[in-house]
Amino acid sequence: MKKQITETRDTLRVIRFPELFKKVGLCRSQIWRLERSGDFVKSIPLGKNSKGWLESDVDAWLLTRRNRG
Repeated sequence: MKKQITETRDTLRVIRFPELFKKVGLCRSQIWRLERSGDFVKSIPLGKNSKGWLESDVDAWLLTRRNRG
């Protein structure tokens, strides 16, 4: 049972913008444009003035970009 909880916690890890920037190398405005056009992972609200991204979704997006080239 503990193993299943750990796997769920790892797959639902939320990252904030500083870590997202390190992973993808895109500025806030570019991420916003891509997200708005449907070409990037949708952010999730974390509070009134904060949002984050599921790390597993970002990793999947990066793999699709890598496989395009």
